Amino acid sequence: MQITGPTKPRASLGWVLVLTAAAALVVALDQLVVATALQRIRADLGASMSSLEWTVNAFSLSFAALLLPASDLGDRLGHKRVYLTGLIVFAVASASCALAPDVGVLIAARVIQGAGAALISPASLTLLTRATPVAKRGAAMGLYAAVMGLAVVGGPLVGGAVAQGIAWQWIFWINLPVIALVLPLAAVKLGEVKGTPSGPDPVGLLLSAASMCAIVWALVRSGPAGWSSTEVLGTLIGGGVLLMLFIGWELRRVEPMLPVRIFANREFAAANVSALLLTASLFGTVFFLAQYLQVGLSYSPLDAGLRFLPWTVLLFIVAPLAGRFQDRVGARRLISVGLLLQGLGMGWIAVTAHQHESYGATAVGLVISGFGTSLAMPAQQATAMSSTPSSSMGKAAGTFNVLRQVGGALGIAVLAAVFAAHGSDRTPTQFASGFAAAMVAAGVLAGLGALCALFVPTRPGRTDAGNAPEVAVEDLTIGPKENLGVR
Repeated sequence: MQITGPTKPRASLGWVLVLTAAAALVVALDQLVVATALQRIRADLGASMSSLEWTVNAFSLSFAALLLPASDLGDRLGHKRVYLTGLIVFAVASASCALAPDVGVLIAARVIQGAGAALISPASLTLLTRATPVAKRGAAMGLYAAVMGLAVVGGPLVGGAVAQGIAWQWIFWINLPVIALVLPLAAVKLGEVKGTPSGPDPVGLLLSAASMCAIVWALVRSGPAGWSSTEVLGTLIGGGVLLMLFIGWELRRVEPMLPVRIFANREFAAANVSALLLTASLFGTVFFLAQYLQVGLSYSPLDAGLRFLPWTVLLFIVAPLAGRFQDRVGARRLISVGLLLQGLGMGWIAVTAHQHESYGATAVGLVISGFGTSLAMPAQQATAMSSTPSSSMGKAAGTFNVLRQVGGALGIAVLAAVFAAHGSDRTPTQFASGFAAAMVAAGVLAGLGALCALFVPTRPGRTDAGNAPEVAVEDLTIGPKENLGVR
């Protein structure tokens, strides 16, 4: 049972990379683009801070809850079809966010936006992986990871620039021209790719969505409600029980929606867990650093966003090079060293915040962290996908993205709890104290990820996932003369 595709390629790998990365850019950007625009949204819509948190959380909840069902849908109907549908849903939701008259409508639109993102993410990753020969996968994944990393740490810059220079609504309007350009090109250029669909599984669908929703809900509510609250403990325990029921149910199925046994593959499991911990460290840092630059160092939203540039530029430059390097030195070294550098960078920022240093000292930590993240991200992504059989690739992509979303929510929740225990937002000094403690927590998360990376084999084996016979390509070029520089 193999993934099927067109008998001959519809486009060069360069086009596949550009189109899938562009969609991933829009999705990743919208996860944290509101971070530096929250104060403007609050003033315009008359919203409370607790309700504003849900402009981030609502997206994460629907995204995480629907990723696995969306992955199975791609295997069943075709990943190209699901990818195109996701773009349309995301565009409609983005327009609804921009037109929202109050925070309630904005939150509802963000839920729909998360659903569109759930359709796009695993489909785009599967389309790219299936189009990439093993020899070029590290380089392609490096570029793809660079785009996603650029979006995550560049989100505050875009949000701050747009909110301060135009209006906060434009952080959502800017998605539309990108999607309007990508949608027709993808319809023409991309070939269809299907996997081995599971049979109808309404029980698995319900259990997976409910468990992810409950777990992410508990994580995002742990800060305001407290870890010991009935709400958080109840939903966390309930989510864990539902997750165990889902795993047990899938293990009994002949064609499961999630092939749980792929986690017996040490390579796949280690790559996914280390990616969860890196995302936790990264998302938590971006969320709180955007606030620290404004509250603690008194920068405007635009100026705060600009201070992310050392991190952003390094991701865009180093990640593609690291993707190439992976093919020579192996993923374990890149992931473990990258996560150690991420942890070191967070520790440096914690020290500078505790001593009330200027931004110049903080920037050193951003450079260290940016270099580390650039090494680890493409290696994690390529390892998770390359260690997976072709027939399970769509589900593996969904699993990888689910764990990243859970990691993002976990990171923000853990750092919020640490921040609340050591500081507050009442004064810049109190904020700096809480922020410094939160950065230590971010460093610890990265360090745990580095330990997980040690379980990745030094020289990962190759599965049939890398052969890609149905979407054969000659090179990474868009046309005969336009080269993406990936060899």
